[in-house]
Amino acid sequence: MKICDLSPPYIRAIAPYQPGKPISELAREVGLNEADIIKLASNENPLGVSPRARRAIQNVLDGLARYPDGNGFELKQALAAFYGVAREQIVLGNGSNDVLELAARAFLTPADSAIYSQHAFAVYPLAVQAIGATGIEVPARDFGHDVDAMLRAVRSNTRLVFIANPNNPTGTLVRAPQLEAFLSALPRQILVVLDEAYNEYLRPELKTDSMGWLKRFPNLVVTRTFSKVYGLAGLRVGCAFCDAGVADLMNRVRQPFNVNSVSLAAAAAALGDTDFVRQGFELNRAGMKQVTDGLTRLGIEHIPSYGNFVSFQVKDAGGVYQRLLSLGVIVRPIASYGMPDYLRVTIGLESENARFLDSLEQAIAA
Repeated sequence: MKICDLSPPYIRAIAPYQPGKPISELAREVGLNEADIIKLASNENPLGVSPRARRAIQNVLDGLARYPDGNGFELKQALAAFYGVAREQIVLGNGSNDVLELAARAFLTPADSAIYSQHAFAVYPLAVQAIGATGIEVPARDFGHDVDAMLRAVRSNTRLVFIANPNNPTGTLVRAPQLEAFLSALPRQILVVLDEAYNEYLRPELKTDSMGWLKRFPNLVVTRTFSKVYGLAGLRVGCAFCDAGVADLMNRVRQPFNVNSVSLAAAAAALGDTDFVRQGFELNRAGMKQVTDGLTRLGIEHIPSYGNFVSFQVKDAGGVYQRLLSLGVIVRPIASYGMPDYLRVTIGLESENARFLDSLEQAIAA
């Protein structure tokens, strides 16, 4: 017997998460200069890093020989004041992926099941499979979460439900009344992880009162990230808000220093940079119209999106993706999400959006 055969079968069966192709990798593959490549594959903020975060990063560099604050006091203090929750209700993570996995580790065993939607974020089934629990994928409705079907899918051993709102990669949204009704109907012994990574891109009237719901639903975990509108994807900072008892359990399985000093300082500063967040929101709103109008002009169908990306349908999606790469434009193939005829593009700067549309027109004509 080989040593790898001793690993549990559910671990050996995992298909690793495939991130968006890095600019440096494409430059090596096709011989392009990195400066001539645009990456619209990972839903990053095209404005870059928040100016306040940049200053905070400079201020902590001299202290990098010291371990970070394992409890993240200052960031938790900032988050508590910003969202109106107690510090004891906050769990910090190495990106929101980390807190998603912490919830699974704290509440699932191989004897349990967890529910998620078809076409939902790939980390959900991976987190479930890594524990050996049973994943229940509920068919999507119009590429989005069918919360009524998810409720019907509950089994006696179901302990966790994942909901992405807005959903990645489809950009769909479950409206607040539907979501609230789902939470009310779900048995209280089932934890609901509400992944709101793209919440800041929603218009105010479309946002849910998810933080207010924490008082009514002790089985609710709301996750957010600093990787999107806050422009800190490279520093990996995420957070979860939940009942203090749930937070305590998640912190028991958390690595002691899972968020580094630079990330803690940058995130606390970025949280208060409301001008930067507003600029990101407005840029995305204008860019979304630019991209979707362009797709319509090209006769390409797309899924209406509430995030900072849009998924669109093309013939020979794999071939179009490769031809875009040859033109120095990186988008995201989403065949692994059960959508082989679709590609996903992040909303970029106006010039990046224009170049994507021009390149796409060439790619589909080739």
